[in-house]
Amino acid sequence: MQTEEQLHGLEIWGGVECTINRVGDKYIEQLDRSGHIGRLRDFELFAELGITTIRQPVLWERTAPSGVETAQWDWPDAALHRIRQIGLRPIIGLVHHGSGPRHTSLTDPDFARQLASYAAAVARRYEWVEDYTPVNEPLTTARFSGLYGHWYPHGRDDSTFLRALMTECRGIAFAMRAIREFVPSARLVQTDDLGKVFSTPKLVYQADFENERRWLSWDLLCGTVGRAHPLWDYLMFHGVEEDELRWFEDNPCPPAILGVNHYLSGERFLDDHLERYPDYAHGGNGRDRYADILAARVRASGAAGPLELLMEIWNRYGLPIAVTECHNGCTREEQLRWFLEVWRAAQQARSRGADVRAVTAWSLLGAFDWNTLVTRANGCYESGVFDIRSDPPRPTALAGLIGQLASGAEPSHPLLDVPGWWKRQDRYIYGISIDDFGQSRVIRPVTGSDSRQVRPVLITGGRGTLARAFARICADRGIPYRLLTRSELDIADCSSVRRAFEAWSPWAIINTAGYVRVDDAERDWFRCFRENTEGPRVLARECENSNIRLLTFSSDLVFDGDLTRGYIEPDEVRPLNRYGLSKAKAECEVLRAMPSALVIRTSAFFGPWDEYNLVTIALRNLAAAQTFSAAEDVTISPTYVPDLVNAALDLFVDGESGIWHIANAGEISWAKLVEKAARLADIPTRTLRPCSIEELELTAKRPRYSALRSQRGLLVPDLDDALARYVATLQPSLLTRQVA
Repeated sequence: MQTEEQLHGLEIWGGVECTINRVGDKYIEQLDRSGHIGRLRDFELFAELGITTIRQPVLWERTAPSGVETAQWDWPDAALHRIRQIGLRPIIGLVHHGSGPRHTSLTDPDFARQLASYAAAVARRYEWVEDYTPVNEPLTTARFSGLYGHWYPHGRDDSTFLRALMTECRGIAFAMRAIREFVPSARLVQTDDLGKVFSTPKLVYQADFENERRWLSWDLLCGTVGRAHPLWDYLMFHGVEEDELRWFEDNPCPPAILGVNHYLSGERFLDDHLERYPDYAHGGNGRDRYADILAARVRASGAAGPLELLMEIWNRYGLPIAVTECHNGCTREEQLRWFLEVWRAAQQARSRGADVRAVTAWSLLGAFDWNTLVTRANGCYESGVFDIRSDPPRPTALAGLIGQLASGAEPSHPLLDVPGWWKRQDRYIYGISIDDFGQSRVIRPVTGSDSRQVRPVLITGGRGTLARAFARICADRGIPYRLLTRSELDIADCSSVRRAFEAWSPWAIINTAGYVRVDDAERDWFRCFRENTEGPRVLARECENSNIRLLTFSSDLVFDGDLTRGYIEPDEVRPLNRYGLSKAKAECEVLRAMPSALVIRTSAFFGPWDEYNLVTIALRNLAAAQTFSAAEDVTISPTYVPDLVNAALDLFVDGESGIWHIANAGEISWAKLVEKAARLADIPTRTLRPCSIEELELTAKRPRYSALRSQRGLLVPDLDDALARYVATLQPSLLTRQVA
């Protein structure tokens, strides 16, 4: 018999990554870094997606770090007032991967009482709110804080782990009791990460233990940890008192909704064959040494997946369920694929009788530094439903998918026809596949894109540096493509374009074809104009007629260099040479014929995969002690090709249009760029000759200043970061080729 809630459709909830965790004496806060604090307009953006409920932080460490008597309620008051105005239902969170203010910790016997005091103050102030998550992911937080040593109090043993977990669960029960003094109908929405562990036969005992341990926070709150519990002896051995467990039996606080936070990284495989894996994956339990890796990377049958895990939790507890975090820290199209997979799994679980209420888009504003488990504030940002690098936050392709699901529409993005990496053959990065009996077999490397009857992207200019970079990165990202040379697709020939469309049925075109010899263009104007202006115009017209998306490229040479600050998208174009003129005309022609086209201006790109970009040529000459001249009076914004391609693909997948500038943040002269790259590569610079632009005796006039910046969004890292990665991945063979 379905409950009344099950008779309604599956809902979409939302949440903003709001972790405040402590590392040593430093607190690392997500809300400040995302700019969400004080930006009330965000809530309208969220509501427009069609979400019904939002996980809203009113965090103890931020609001009342010195006690409830001096609490700062300005932001919670404003945020919850706006949430109420626009009709969203909030689930208030009080501690999110934190350990409380400085005067307490997860091993403090008084933590639960203090949290309850704060919870009472929150409930008294917001009596209209009924749903609470006093402590987010208590088991995960206890592992990171008490077992792995990542977060405060940095314990590395089972006793500290269990003490932290018992403290958190007791705090949840105390907090809910305090909240219900003011809101008797208050409901507990208790979240935790739900993964699963697989192993080789030798390590089944460890996998079984971890698979039982993952339920421990919910078992404690439900009051089911008695002498018959599989972990009873483990708990007793590591210092948990029997009276503590009996307290939970006598004071159960079962969740009204079990909040499942499931990530691909939560499913692990334990393998005692250490030689198969790099050293960083090696670990152990004091009894056996083993590698701990993502299950999807080696397990032949893949990860268990969200459907299996949802049914496991339903069969164990029989309580209502919501997926309270759904996020994949990956490329944009993989984020789409993951969210849709979780959504469909939730629907399937409902059809099998499980009371699954919602899937939560997490994180609405992206997140910082989870690549290092928030142990450092490095500024590594991964976008979510919105990208905060634009002002206001820019909706990504996820926003479109969520809007479609919320309205009941069938998802339509072409890249959803490709399975996620966790289901593709190229997932076996260690070169082996392991079956359920622990037997392994060698997997041959997979190259190229997945072309299983999926409409591809056509990449023009197939022999060029940029085209080959797009092909490489499309293959890595699971974007089916066809790399076409001029003989296969002449962009300035209507009939050639139409034949390619008929042959390949593409959903999109990435145009990297064009005339690139800036100085030769001064005398070879007809050919330059045909390839740089007429070709993109033809493509735009044919794409518009066939409903095919178009990405094409322009240049910083559309500007004259008269400005003293970086050029932004609306600045007037005034090219100084014929190459720049061909690009400026192309921009106008393309957007006139196809307003939905995406035109990216970029500058002076360099990369690790080709030998003909200026930086690599310069380093090769310097490494051979050959003189290399570079202008010191021309300022540019160099662009690292992998950054350019990935950012362009993100914008393209998101459905962005118009002119965008993409260049690594920073501006530099050509001479300083070569000098900086050489020093990073430990190459002597004594043969580098800085000079004026006039000394190079170039045919085409160049602007002395053509640095780019963007008012639409900052999508790539800064130049220093890009140069460091370039040097780290530069193929030594490129520096030992014969110098012309």
